[in-house]
Amino acid sequence: MSTARMRRVDEAMRQVLGDALAQDLKDPRIGFVTVTAVKTSPDLRHARVYVSVLGTEPEQEATLDGLRSAHGFLQGRVASELRLKRTPELAFTLDHTAENAARLEHLIQEARET
Repeated sequence: MSTARMRRVDEAMRQVLGDALAQDLKDPRIGFVTVTAVKTSPDLRHARVYVSVLGTEPEQEATLDGLRSAHGFLQGRVASELRLKRTPELAFTLDHTAENAARLEHLIQEARET
């Protein structure tokens, strides 16, 4: 169960990470990436960062590799911008919500046509 404070922390981390990805990372492996959500554990030791990546599956994997290698930089950026007792350890996960939505929309369109 997520409290109002946890939701604020998640949103603040999403904002900081999104800004850092858009402006500061220069890794060529990192393609067009959007931070869709951040879920932190109640003790603020771990944070799962959900990202949506535009591209093919190999491009998505390369982007995840780039994000994992930039882990220390991104974690430092979160620590410097947010005043938290602990800085969560970041774990990046692909968010397939957009792909699933497009697939469902396609299936609905097919059902309407028949």
